[in-house]
Amino acid sequence: MPKISSRGQQMPESPIRKLAPLADAAVQRGTKIYYLNIGQPDIESPAVALDAVKQSDLRVLEYSPSPGFASYRAGLAAYYQGIGLQVNASDVIVTTGGSEALSFAMGSILDAGDEVIIPEPYYANYFGFAQALGAKVAPRPFWSAIPGIPRGMSTAATSSKHCAIWR
Repeated sequence: MPKISSRGQQMPESPIRKLAPLADAAVQRGTKIYYLNIGQPDIESPAVALDAVKQSDLRVLEYSPSPGFASYRAGLAAYYQGIGLQVNASDVIVTTGGSEALSFAMGSILDAGDEVIIPEPYYANYFGFAQALGAKVAPRPFWSAIPGIPRGMSTAATSSKHCAIWR
Protein backbone atom coordinates (compact mmCIF):
# COMPACT_ATOMS: atom_id res chain seq x y z
CA MET A 1 0.00 0.00 0.00
CA PRO A 2 1.47 3.41 -0.93
CA LYS A 3 2.20 5.75 1.95
CA ILE A 4 -0.04 8.82 2.15
CA SER A 5 2.00 12.00 2.46
CA SER A 6 1.81 14.01 5.68
CA ARG A 7 0.11 16.79 3.72
CA GLY A 8 -2.45 14.29 2.43
CA GLN A 9 -3.09 13.01 5.95
CA GLN A 10 -3.74 16.56 7.16
CA MET A 11 -6.28 17.34 4.43
CA PRO A 12 -9.83 17.59 5.76
CA GLU A 13 -12.38 15.04 4.64
CA SER A 14 -14.82 16.47 2.14
CA PRO A 15 -18.06 17.45 3.89
CA ILE A 16 -19.91 16.63 0.68
CA ARG A 17 -18.53 13.08 0.64
CA LYS A 18 -19.47 12.67 4.33
CA LEU A 19 -23.05 13.86 3.69
CA ALA A 20 -23.66 11.96 0.43
CA PRO A 21 -24.28 8.55 2.09
CA LEU A 22 -26.64 10.20 4.58
CA ALA A 23 -28.58 11.84 1.75
CA ASP A 24 -28.70 8.53 -0.15
CA ALA A 25 -30.08 6.77 2.93
CA ALA A 26 -32.71 9.50 3.38
CA VAL A 27 -33.79 9.08 -0.26
CA GLN A 28 -34.05 5.31 0.32
CA ARG A 29 -36.44 6.06 3.20
CA GLY A 30 -38.54 8.24 0.89
CA THR A 31 -37.38 11.62 2.20
CA LYS A 32 -37.28 14.46 -0.34
CA ILE A 33 -33.76 15.89 -0.47
CA TYR A 34 -32.85 19.31 -1.85
CA TYR A 35 -29.26 19.08 -3.04
CA LEU A 36 -27.51 22.41 -2.54
CA ASN A 37 -24.00 21.06 -2.54
CA ILE A 38 -22.49 20.40 -5.95
CA GLY A 39 -23.64 23.03 -8.40
CA GLN A 40 -25.28 20.39 -10.57
CA PRO A 41 -27.42 22.19 -13.17
CA ASP A 42 -31.11 21.83 -12.45
CA ILE A 43 -32.38 23.74 -15.46
CA GLU A 44 -32.87 22.34 -18.93
CA SER A 45 -29.90 22.63 -21.24
CA PRO A 46 -30.56 24.99 -24.18
CA ALA A 47 -32.10 23.10 -27.11
CA VAL A 48 -29.61 24.69 -29.50
CA ALA A 49 -26.70 23.20 -27.51
CA LEU A 50 -28.28 19.74 -27.32
CA ASP A 51 -29.09 19.85 -31.04
CA ALA A 52 -25.51 20.81 -31.87
CA VAL A 53 -24.26 17.78 -29.92
CA LYS A 54 -26.79 15.45 -31.57
CA GLN A 55 -25.97 16.70 -35.06
CA SER A 56 -22.21 16.73 -34.61
CA ASP A 57 -20.07 14.37 -36.64
CA LEU A 58 -17.13 14.62 -34.25
CA ARG A 59 -15.22 11.39 -33.86
CA VAL A 60 -13.19 12.73 -30.92
CA LEU A 61 -14.32 15.32 -28.42
CA GLU A 62 -10.99 17.06 -27.95
CA TYR A 63 -9.87 19.29 -25.15
CA SER A 64 -10.09 22.98 -25.84
CA PRO A 65 -6.84 25.00 -25.99
CA SER A 66 -5.20 25.23 -22.58
CA PRO A 67 -5.63 29.01 -22.23
CA GLY A 68 -9.23 28.76 -23.51
CA PHE A 69 -10.57 29.72 -26.91
CA ALA A 70 -9.23 33.12 -28.00
CA SER A 71 -12.72 34.29 -29.01
CA TYR A 72 -14.06 33.44 -25.53
CA ARG A 73 -11.21 35.21 -23.75
CA ALA A 74 -11.68 38.27 -26.01
CA GLY A 75 -15.40 38.28 -25.25
CA LEU A 76 -14.77 38.14 -21.51
CA ALA A 77 -12.22 40.94 -21.75
CA ALA A 78 -14.69 43.07 -23.75
CA TYR A 79 -17.37 42.48 -21.13
CA TYR A 80 -15.08 43.61 -18.29
CA GLN A 81 -13.86 46.59 -20.30
CA GLY A 82 -17.54 47.50 -20.77
CA ILE A 83 -17.96 47.79 -17.00
CA GLY A 84 -14.83 49.87 -16.58
CA LEU A 85 -12.12 47.29 -15.85
CA GLN A 86 -8.92 47.39 -17.88
CA VAL A 87 -8.69 43.72 -18.84
CA ASN A 88 -7.08 42.30 -21.97
CA ALA A 89 -7.74 38.84 -23.40
CA SER A 90 -4.19 37.88 -22.40
CA ASP A 91 -5.14 38.62 -18.76
CA VAL A 92 -7.97 36.07 -18.81
CA ILE A 93 -7.42 32.50 -17.58
CA VAL A 94 -10.15 30.05 -18.53
CA THR A 95 -10.65 27.12 -16.17
CA THR A 96 -12.66 23.91 -16.33
CA GLY A 97 -14.76 24.90 -13.34
CA GLY A 98 -15.11 26.95 -10.21
CA SER A 99 -12.90 24.70 -8.08
CA GLU A 100 -9.99 25.02 -10.50
CA ALA A 101 -10.46 28.80 -10.61
CA LEU A 102 -10.51 28.99 -6.79
CA SER A 103 -7.44 26.80 -6.56
CA PHE A 104 -5.55 29.03 -9.01
CA ALA A 105 -6.68 32.24 -7.30
CA MET A 106 -5.88 31.07 -3.78
CA GLY A 107 -2.56 29.59 -4.91
CA SER A 108 -1.68 32.95 -6.46
CA ILE A 109 -2.16 35.00 -3.30
CA LEU A 110 -1.65 32.70 -0.30
CA ASP A 111 1.64 31.57 1.18
CA ALA A 112 2.14 28.98 3.91
CA GLY A 113 1.24 30.56 7.23
CA ASP A 114 -1.07 33.22 5.73
CA GLU A 115 -4.55 33.60 7.12
CA VAL A 116 -7.67 33.85 5.01
CA ILE A 117 -10.87 35.18 6.56
CA ILE A 118 -13.94 33.45 5.13
CA PRO A 119 -17.52 34.44 5.97
CA GLU A 120 -19.67 31.51 7.12
CA PRO A 121 -21.40 29.63 5.69
CA TYR A 122 -18.81 29.01 3.01
CA TYR A 123 -18.10 26.68 0.12
CA ALA A 124 -16.49 23.61 1.68
CA ASN A 125 -13.54 23.59 -0.72
CA TYR A 126 -12.29 26.98 0.55
CA PHE A 127 -11.05 25.23 3.67
CA GLY A 128 -9.38 22.34 1.83
CA PHE A 129 -7.69 24.58 -0.74
CA ALA A 130 -6.37 26.91 1.95
CA GLN A 131 -5.12 24.01 4.06
CA ALA A 132 -3.39 22.40 1.06
CA LEU A 133 -1.50 25.68 0.61
CA GLY A 134 -0.51 25.76 4.29
CA ALA A 135 -2.76 28.74 4.99
CA LYS A 136 -5.00 29.09 8.02
CA VAL A 137 -8.75 29.59 7.63
CA ALA A 138 -10.37 32.04 10.04
CA PRO A 139 -14.13 31.57 9.52
CA ARG A 140 -16.44 34.33 10.74
CA PRO A 141 -20.26 34.63 10.76
CA PHE A 142 -21.48 36.49 7.71
CA TRP A 143 -24.42 38.49 9.07
CA SER A 144 -23.64 42.13 9.60
CA ALA A 145 -24.68 45.12 11.62
CA ILE A 146 -23.58 47.46 8.82
CA PRO A 147 -24.87 46.57 5.34
CA GLY A 148 -22.02 45.13 3.28
CA ILE A 149 -19.62 44.78 6.23
CA PRO A 150 -19.85 41.37 7.92
CA ARG A 151 -19.85 41.75 11.72
CA GLY A 152 -16.49 40.94 13.23
CA MET A 153 -14.54 41.22 9.99
CA SER A 154 -12.56 44.23 11.12
CA THR A 155 -11.28 42.31 14.14
CA ALA A 156 -11.33 38.84 12.63
CA ALA A 157 -7.65 38.39 11.92
CA THR A 158 -5.93 36.26 14.51
CA SER A 159 -2.40 36.89 13.30
CA SER A 160 -0.29 39.47 11.49
CA LYS A 161 -0.13 37.09 8.50
CA HIS A 162 -3.71 37.67 7.36
CA CYS A 163 -3.76 37.88 3.62
CA ALA A 164 -7.28 37.82 2.24
CA ILE A 165 -10.96 38.08 2.92
CA TRP A 166 -12.75 35.59 0.70
CA ARG A 167 -16.39 36.34 -0.16
